[in-house]
Amino acid sequence: MDDILEIVEKLKNKEIKPYQLDSIFDSKKSVEIRRKYIESLTKTDFKHINNYSINEKEAMKKNIENMIGAVQIPLGFAGPLKINGKYANGEYYIPLATTEGALVASVNRGCGVITKCGGCTVRVVDDKMTRAPVIKTKSITDAIKLKEWIENNFQKIKEVAETTTRHGKLISIHPIIIVGRYVYPRFTYKTGDAMGMNMVTIATEKACNFIENELKKEENGSIKVHTVALSGNVCTDKKPAGINLVEGRGKTIIAEVFLKEEEIKKYLKTTSKAIEQVNMYKNFIGSAISNSMGFNAHYANIIGALFLATGQDEAHIVEGSLGITVAECVEGGLYFSVTLPDVPVGTVGGGTRVETQKECLEMIGCSGGGKALKFAEIVGGAVLAGELSLMGALAAGHLAKAHSELGR
Repeated sequence: MDDILEIVEKLKNKEIKPYQLDSIFDSKKSVEIRRKYIESLTKTDFKHINNYSINEKEAMKKNIENMIGAVQIPLGFAGPLKINGKYANGEYYIPLATTEGALVASVNRGCGVITKCGGCTVRVVDDKMTRAPVIKTKSITDAIKLKEWIENNFQKIKEVAETTTRHGKLISIHPIIIVGRYVYPRFTYKTGDAMGMNMVTIATEKACNFIENELKKEENGSIKVHTVALSGNVCTDKKPAGINLVEGRGKTIIAEVFLKEEEIKKYLKTTSKAIEQVNMYKNFIGSAISNSMGFNAHYANIIGALFLATGQDEAHIVEGSLGITVAECVEGGLYFSVTLPDVPVGTVGGGTRVETQKECLEMIGCSGGGKALKFAEIVGGAVLAGELSLMGALAAGHLAKAHSELGR
């Protein structure tokens, strides 16, 4: 302990920087020293942050810097949820990490209703990841020439970009937007079972360098271009954006279920007409008047809980919250669907390797290669279950009661 206290004093005196501990001590000890340092600075006693089972060495390689411990989030499950998908077929127990009382119970109710009524149909209708740099030219004339050059040389750009990755495939550069003399080409890739953000960033950087160098050679270098930023916000990454709602990003998922009128009355204590009206007045008109990009009740709740449980990038929850819920009263019952145009997920890389998150992926049979599309279908089914349950509760007037009893 004395040697730890001595190092803590050196940290306080700025003789050593916190990140340098990793090159001086083994992983476990460097984490312990940093923790003692922060405890001392903040006069806090970490009784729980220092209790965890994840491997510090592996976490610090790829997932965290200046590690001092781990935060625990309560983990529950909902299900079984019967999914009739192309890749996910069967009944699944959905891991949900959250501190919001009533959420797991609500999703669980939706799972029960869907399963009793024969299951939901889920499909991944698109699968891609994007990166859109901003490139500066001298004038609008040069901007147009750059746009045309990219369109005419797509195959060469594709070959260069793909030299950086074994799994990434550049499938298009579209749209190519011009604003003044600035050009925003949206590079679109297939990324296999990885979410792929790092993959496409590295590939796009190589492509931009190639474009700049090639244009220097052509027309005696009269067209001068400069990549101002590798991300020009047309990607659009980790922000709500209309382009993602329309063009899609990550996995584009649609899940649907048909419920008979007697099933709605029995399990949701309401009617198909009431659910249709709540969807119209809340999700459509309410979202429109507030200029919301999410025409839904609470996709983010289910996306967030699933992302935290399975090691997805939590910042992408904001993208996963985009989407449209359809509730249509039809002969004999209710057609209900969720469309999620922008769900960036993966089953390899990133946080999916962290031990607790890996176990959650294993729980639904989605850990490792070849499982990303299956996982996406399960995500779609879980969002459908959560959305159906909340819409049913709103239609029946049960929302406040549920939060009073479970959310406290």
